[in-house]
Amino acid sequence: MPDFTAAATQRARVRVPLRFQDGYRIDAELVTFHGLADGLEHVAVVLGDPAPGTTPLVRLHSECLTGDVFGSARCDCGPQLREAVERIAERGGVLLYLRQEGRGIGLYNKLDAYALQDQGLDTYAANAALGLPEDARDYTAAAQMLTALGIGDLDLLSNNPDKADQLRALGVEVKDRVPTGVFATPDNLRYLRAKVLQTQHTLPLGDLAELNAG
Repeated sequence: MPDFTAAATQRARVRVPLRFQDGYRIDAELVTFHGLADGLEHVAVVLGDPAPGTTPLVRLHSECLTGDVFGSARCDCGPQLREAVERIAERGGVLLYLRQEGRGIGLYNKLDAYALQDQGLDTYAANAALGLPEDARDYTAAAQMLTALGIGDLDLLSNNPDKADQLRALGVEVKDRVPTGVFATPDNLRYLRAKVLQTQHTLPLGDLAELNAG
């Protein structure tokens, strides 16, 4: 890691059996840390056991109370979390659960942005209208967590090129960026299209247009 990223250390590890609403079950290890740059309580979810010589599969998943916990259909966060846990468990790797609600603007601001989206703004324009960054996330703590876990190279499960770019700038070798599935609903199509058009997420825009037409 570069000198500008201070070292973090593992604080504790605990086994947690995960149970999802659709019946999927898997045992995981949750890891907490000392010394993270932003001082937040991020957690690593260690899943599966990579075969020798296999690159671990890693996802940086930003906390989304509305999607992860309440099943909101306005985003694709909950289904992405569920998919990531199973795919990482099959391959072996880590899901970093990062406390970056609303792309880093916080829960209340995110809900304020939702109200503006209901008036016709897309997710990025709504943030800007509130005087907030389109995406305030910084992945320095994620790079620290990976280093503390002994992960120097990985395949990144993400549609977002910025995550890979930031990790590489922080000294993490991202060998491949693996797209997630497409979890479109009538309520999140505008949101997904905005991610493609504004921040070049690797989602099939043509398929989204067809769903919207349908």
